Amino acid sequence: MGKGKKQYAVIGMGRFGSSVARTLSQMGFDVLAIDASENRTQEISNLVTHAVSADSTDEEALKALGIGNFDVVVVAIGQNIQASILTTLILKEMNVPAIIAKAQNELHGKVLSKIGADKVIFPERDMGTRVAHNLTSPNILDYIELSGDYSIFEMLVPARMVGRNLIELNLRQKYGCNVIAVRRGSKMNISPDPHGRLWEGDVLVVVGERDDLVRLEMAFDKHG
Repeated sequence: MGKGKKQYAVIGMGRFGSSVARTLSQMGFDVLAIDASENRTQEISNLVTHAVSADSTDEEALKALGIGNFDVVVVAIGQNIQASILTTLILKEMNVPAIIAKAQNELHGKVLSKIGADKVIFPERDMGTRVAHNLTSPNILDYIELSGDYSIFEMLVPARMVGRNLIELNLRQKYGCNVIAVRRGSKMNISPDPHGRLWEGDVLVVVGERDDLVRLEMAFDKHG
């Protein structure tokens, strides 16, 4: 796995887990996908850095995969609540820096929080793609898929955009993305003045094709 950038492991390749793994991979990150089913790991293997079939409730199996060396581990195990809890416990004991766990319901979520999950996700509320974007970019506040190719996201104005206006930034020309609104505090301006300067704390609402949005996101993530 490459050095220098965050490494992610996703356990559980159901709809949610495979969506997180696929999106992280598209964004250029190293991703290890783990599932007990060989069929599922086979399906995702071409889309991620590594895909392994393993029982995540087996501490020795996780140690063998070097799971303790990953920056973030997403526990996206489906129906098996016991396996989800056990896996989260093992990861906590292995001192994984950030554990993101998917919960089936409120009670499951409370248990996951109590045993050490840093963030609990409810998949009916949090799509896998949105979670992946929020994991990798502190500037991305929300992410909504409009269709297969088009998405919309809310982006906290990065330091490099502060004091500049939309004409200078020229995001449409450079990245093929359109700023459709600017939020300042509680006020949403749906026809932002292209000459108006952006302030720290402003939020851009941007629409575009998924790949273009990823390019924009990564460009400003690298340079602040």
